[in-house]
Amino acid sequence: MAARATSSGTLSFGLVSIPVKVYSAARSKAVRFNMLDPSDHSRVKQQYVNAASGEVVERSDMVKGFEYSRGQYVVMDEAELKALESKSDRAIEIEEFVPIDKVDPIYFEKSQLLGPDKGGAKAYRLLNESMQRMGQVAIGRWNTRGRQQLVIVRPRGRGLVLHGLHYADEVQSFDDIEFGDEVELATKEIELANQLIEQLSSEKFDPEKYEDGYRQAVLEAVDRKVAGEEVVVAPKTEAREQIVDLMAALKKSLDGPKGAAPVKVKKTARKKAAPRRKKA
Repeated sequence: MAARATSSGTLSFGLVSIPVKVYSAARSKAVRFNMLDPSDHSRVKQQYVNAASGEVVERSDMVKGFEYSRGQYVVMDEAELKALESKSDRAIEIEEFVPIDKVDPIYFEKSQLLGPDKGGAKAYRLLNESMQRMGQVAIGRWNTRGRQQLVIVRPRGRGLVLHGLHYADEVQSFDDIEFGDEVELATKEIELANQLIEQLSSEKFDPEKYEDGYRQAVLEAVDRKVAGEEVVVAPKTEAREQIVDLMAALKKSLDGPKGAAPVKVKKTARKKAAPRRKKA
């Protein structure tokens, strides 16, 4: 069955304009549950309640407010917000080309596929071929839904992938992360860690090797319940062995089979625990 486009637009760089169609790049298969009334298993509906009065507020009666100070809101109506929107011509305007290895994946957001629309096949193929040969990706802005989305366009096989990008001020920095006290790594520890990485290394990433174990278990349990069978609770897995010595953990990991579950290194306390008081 052919994929269905979610929207269409143009991809432009310089004076070249390529008509394109936008497709979903992936679809979630996560297990989702509906909330039911336990008395008759009817679905329940969500309601919005006034936090002060406790009265139900209909969605059609609500207005949008921005909290500029704690508990203080400025109300914006739809006409005011509409006036602030940018053009929504669904044009993807490329502003620059950069090497793909210079783009940190932390900036990547949602992914979508771009396909050529009528009359755009040759220019589409040309852009794909040129970016692949030069090892470049395109950075641009996508004018859609009244907003400008920062995006990256990269070649993948015969096609082009559109990734939404976070803006710089949306990405968190490690400056705010606690790393604890400074540590020194022994040469032998580094060597063993390198050996372990080599032992677990593969030529390429193969997504077919992985599956959502939780989703599979839930669907199998649902099938058993539909068939009238009893769902048996699986026994708890044994706790991982506590190993205080990092060297011992590395050596034990190397001795195990490839892909074996890692041993857990026990955290060492920073301060000695205070002595317990004797009961009176």
